[in-house]
Amino acid sequence: MTFLPRAVIFDFDGTILDTESREFQHWQLLYREHGRELALSDWQRGIGTWGGFDPWAGLPDAVQADRENVHARLRETLHADIAAQDVRPGVRAVLEDVKARGMALGLATSSDRAWVTRWLNQHALLELFDALATRDDVARVKPDPELYVLAAERLGVPAADCVAVEDSFNGATAAVAAGMRVVVVPNDVTRTQPFPLTWGRLDDGYARGLDGLLRAAQG
Repeated sequence: MTFLPRAVIFDFDGTILDTESREFQHWQLLYREHGRELALSDWQRGIGTWGGFDPWAGLPDAVQADRENVHARLRETLHADIAAQDVRPGVRAVLEDVKARGMALGLATSSDRAWVTRWLNQHALLELFDALATRDDVARVKPDPELYVLAAERLGVPAADCVAVEDSFNGATAAVAAGMRVVVVPNDVTRTQPFPLTWGRLDDGYARGLDGLLRAAQG
């Protein structure tokens, strides 16, 4: 029998909107402009958290000395790229189906509230969520479970009755530590991370809809 949760809690970056692949691509370009190469394995350490990897450390001293201007240009081009992209294929239908079936819908993200509300509003998704937990609300971000614990509390649902949807190892680790079932829906920059086989996983994204996600959560 398919596990029927009372709530589904989504990560944002890389899970709903694939900002992570775009950001990695832009940093790769910056590295290559200066004769350097940015390894995906290094970049992956920082996905889903803060402080796991410092990309500035691999750039020449001259770039770091002009960090404020370089970062401003990088941010401008990255944000324009993100603004032009759609949410991940099929995710909108899954979010709407969660609500249609009477489940609570939450969001737990290591990003700040301004960032996620900007993009959720742009894609007309913000109003679907019953509760948000962002890095503005906690002392420790993922892989610490605090964000998922808070999201469940705000939804009024025990962690054991929640399914978390994640794209990264840090994020999924946080959900499992909070006592939730997790389904990993990896993207181009996270699919090679070392996810345990015991975690639910959907390599074809949201193509199977909510039913597919719930089957994956059941294990």
